[in-house]
Amino acid sequence: MLDLRKIQENKEKIEELLARKGYKADFDTILSLDAERREIIGEVEKLKAERNKVSAQIPALKKAGQPVEGIFAEMRALGEKIAQFDAKTNELSEKVFDLLAGIPNIPDEDLLGGEKENNVVIKTVGAPREFDFEMKNHVDLCTGLGIIDYTRGTKLSGGGYWLYRGDGARLEWALLNFFISEHLKDGYEFILPPHQLGYNCGFGAGQFPKFADEVYWLDCDEDRKKNRFMLPTAETALVNMYAGEIIDQSKLPMKFFAYTPCYRKEAGSYRAEERGMIRGHQFNKVEMVQYAHPDHSMEAFNELVDKAASLIEKLGLHFRVSKLAAGDCSASMARTYDIEVWIPSMGIYKEVSSVSNANDYQARRNNTKFRDSKTGKPAYLHTLNGSGLATSRVFPALIEQYQNADGSVNIPEVLQPFMGGQKVIKKL
Repeated sequence: MLDLRKIQENKEKIEELLARKGYKADFDTILSLDAERREIIGEVEKLKAERNKVSAQIPALKKAGQPVEGIFAEMRALGEKIAQFDAKTNELSEKVFDLLAGIPNIPDEDLLGGEKENNVVIKTVGAPREFDFEMKNHVDLCTGLGIIDYTRGTKLSGGGYWLYRGDGARLEWALLNFFISEHLKDGYEFILPPHQLGYNCGFGAGQFPKFADEVYWLDCDEDRKKNRFMLPTAETALVNMYAGEIIDQSKLPMKFFAYTPCYRKEAGSYRAEERGMIRGHQFNKVEMVQYAHPDHSMEAFNELVDKAASLIEKLGLHFRVSKLAAGDCSASMARTYDIEVWIPSMGIYKEVSSVSNANDYQARRNNTKFRDSKTGKPAYLHTLNGSGLATSRVFPALIEQYQNADGSVNIPEVLQPFMGGQKVIKKL
């Protein structure tokens, strides 16, 4: 959620930045409602002062034996006016809040406008493997090795689902264990959050109300605010853990990571580039989140980018890092870098991690603050997140980049300890 004071002070600049996201801001309505609200608050203060003045007359009148019924009647009338004005103030405050809640985050000033066409590759690691045999795609490789069962996944749950089998399940678990071990080495706290969350979590993360139709809802109340949903990413839980709290500045930065399956309605399509495991309704992901002091926000962002990239690099996979244009960043984020892995059979890069900085956007929505050591006053902190990593695209990239001519697949060295020392996946 945006800072209303910043809008009042920098209206044109914020409108220009939001236009880079393709969003046409209309702040006039918000500012008009807020001006009306502040005017009414001023009237209420005058009425309260008048009520106090009238009330102060009562003891003297009683002492003098004068009637006070008229004074009480005047106070009741003032009280009724104050109550009416308070109700109107609350109504206006709710309207302003709801309008602000629908506005996306302001992109950082160094981001280009537009969408994917203006993304900038800032780093490339390795080079595409050159095969001296006929390369296979991950679907054929996994099916041939019997490690992913697409047919029975669809039988159980429909399109967009699959089963890990045998060495496929072990390889998936090895990837997750590798990611977890790396984050533990770096001092991140391991969290296993609930998979069912309340509406407030989706709102606090900035995913609701805009993307409320893209998650799986569990309850049937017409008012979604009373329902729970399956988390689309652990970020939704992690950025809300301290909602409504004030954290001591000495505890910043706070660093967390969580493993969860992720549940999303986005089914993907029948395009060749989304076949197999590239996009599905359920996938595994390890997610990193930091709560940072605003002065160290960029430092935290760079750390998360380097951590996500290092995981891919240690796996020995060819990848690149792209800085997203403003319009390609999600609504809640001020900046995002994507780590994109090479899928040989498709001849394209696919995102396996998005590292993003929300600045204070999420903290304002869920009221997460720290106590500033200089001022002693509460202030909104910054929240950052990054996949570390999602496996549903790492797995296909690994299978394809490490394939052999006979259809077997070599296991990256860093994963072998988690596979009992096994070095190759072969057809049984």
